[in-house]
Amino acid sequence: MRIDILTLFPEMFKPLSESIIQRAVEKKIVQINLIQIRDFSLDPHKKTDDVPYGGGAGMVMTPQPLYDAIMSVKQEHSKIVYLSPRGNVFNQNMAIQFTKCEHLILICGHYEGIDQRILDMFNVQEISIGDYVLTGGELPAMVMCDAIIRLLDGAITKESLDDESFTNGLLEYSQYTRPQNFMGLEVPEVLLSGHHENIKKWRAEKSLQITKQNRPDLINNKK
Repeated sequence: MRIDILTLFPEMFKPLSESIIQRAVEKKIVQINLIQIRDFSLDPHKKTDDVPYGGGAGMVMTPQPLYDAIMSVKQEHSKIVYLSPRGNVFNQNMAIQFTKCEHLILICGHYEGIDQRILDMFNVQEISIGDYVLTGGELPAMVMCDAIIRLLDGAITKESLDDESFTNGLLEYSQYTRPQNFMGLEVPEVLLSGHHENIKKWRAEKSLQITKQNRPDLINNKK
């Protein structure tokens, strides 16, 4: 998979060169490119924003630099996404679907957003990471990249993905490790029993309990 990220602040993306994502890049599972939108501005001062037609607060990113930045990387099979608070809310199922893309272009907006004509011309999909507003699309783009890349074949072990939250529509069960006793708190005995069927049953019950407590909507959606 190739991911091209169009941004005014490429220096914000250092986390993408760490940990699991770094290893995925080194193993050539994914290629990540940072595209500085300002480099495509024809303005003498590399300006990329202007006042909105119709008035209002703030500035809007102008279409020309974005158009040329997109065209510099766009291919026939490219999927283009604009990170926007008005988009569909990103979730695990969407992350799974995006793993099927060969080429993903992520547009990081700023100010009051980008010129609507860019969205219309390229049939851009708008995606939000939650019901709140951030200063720009960089953090949402990193969230999307992390969620997608970890699902790619070879990024992490398949076993690590099988029982995690949202995989089966529920949240993950509680996890424990050494020491067996920590400040008076013991690991549940069933996890020490070596009885795999009982452990599997305990984990299923704990998963359902945690989901009912923290995300009852997930259970309602399964009915």
